[in-house]
Amino acid sequence: MLPREQAQAILDAQPFSKMVGAELVEFGEGRCEFSTLMREELTQHMGIAHGGVIATLADMALTFVGGSVLGPVITSEIKINYIRPGVGERLVARAEVVGHGRRQAVTRCDIFAVVDGEEKLCAAAQGTIVKLEN
Repeated sequence: MLPREQAQAILDAQPFSKMVGAELVEFGEGRCEFSTLMREELTQHMGIAHGGVIATLADMALTFVGGSVLGPVITSEIKINYIRPGVGERLVARAEVVGHGRRQAVTRCDIFAVVDGEEKLCAAAQGTIVKLEN
């Protein structure tokens, strides 16, 4: 299993994650949570979270949770369904491992927009995460 300290170090080493403002809130074997504060730079022309930001948080959560059971990984495939506009003070991505073997994991993630302290589901994603071979 990937230790939380190593997961945080990986996140800290990613310039794009810093730009998005991603924070690792929870990390353990088979589960993780990321969040980011909503700010104008992360919105599209209608003032809602850009779909790319939501997909980025989903990809990060899916990959990190896969890494929690496999070690070093990359995303092989991701699918996302946008359910409602991401409007609020914060976005939260919560992921879990659906199942895994030695080389790949199927992971899922729900992405919420937090409005006045209440979470509203804005997207659901699933991914296939593969172990990096040396």
